[in-house]
Amino acid sequence: MDVHTERAPGCVHLAQKSVHPSHLCCTVMAVDLYSSNTNPEVQEFQRVELSCQIKQTNTKNPRIEWKKIRNGDTSYVYFHSVIQGDLKNRAEIKDGISLVIYNATRTDNGKYRCEVAAADDPKSFEEITINLTVTVKPVIPQCRVPKSVPVGKSAVLHCRENEGYPSSVYRWYRNSDALPEESRSNPKFLNSTFIVNVSTGTLMFAAVNKGDMGQYYCIASNAAGSARCDAQLLEVYDLNIGGIVGGVLVVVLVLVLITIGMCCAYRKGYFANSRPSGQSFMNPSKTDCVNYLRTSDEGDFRHKSSFVI
Repeated sequence: MDVHTERAPGCVHLAQKSVHPSHLCCTVMAVDLYSSNTNPEVQEFQRVELSCQIKQTNTKNPRIEWKKIRNGDTSYVYFHSVIQGDLKNRAEIKDGISLVIYNATRTDNGKYRCEVAAADDPKSFEEITINLTVTVKPVIPQCRVPKSVPVGKSAVLHCRENEGYPSSVYRWYRNSDALPEESRSNPKFLNSTFIVNVSTGTLMFAAVNKGDMGQYYCIASNAAGSARCDAQLLEVYDLNIGGIVGGVLVVVLVLVLITIGMCCAYRKGYFANSRPSGQSFMNPSKTDCVNYLRTSDEGDFRHKSSFVI
């Protein structure tokens, strides 16, 4: 019979030698793995088990390794029968293969790969990837609500927290009534003009009205829990156009009166210089018919023009 290659059902390796059809055989995979949960989820600081079980094997002492894959980097978690890295002292191997993490933290999020190989044939191995999610409860969000806004003006309310994992979603409340994502989607809020962004926590009013006044608070929530901020009052007041115009007129009138008063004062000479231009304070002007002689001892000596030596 000529040399040929055939695949038998369920076999990994192929027969590659001349044999009788009744004696076709193949090498069976040395290890077969399974997991009861490939996407475990646990709250922070709780216990979690990454299930990896050997369904069947034809080797007595398989080589077991665990690796963590996060942000493109791969690191050992269990190697040479020792827990490695930041899981040391807070993780262990259960039933010879499953990985149990105690006091799981948000840094444990990521993909874990369970690898089992036959001791006598390292190239014959099987692996299972498990995606671990450690959820973190949100903290009390920071809420910012304007104290007062005039009717017809826009307004933005903010709500944010950065501790929760997965990222929190936000819902706003006014006087204990939950606000929809868009005011026009609920007949109760048709007179309002707001939009809620559940991802960023912003509540935006295109133009507030009297009906928007009230106590506002926000709740941040995710799979691990929720937290809310204290209620804050948003006041909406009417813009007094008549009062603003009256105030402007009063200011203009006062400025006009001040200007008129200053002009009158100038005309009456209240702001004129009392001394002749160019006259020195230390050297008074000399009158006519009076001559001055300066001596080194007496200074100026005054005498009349009729004085004869």
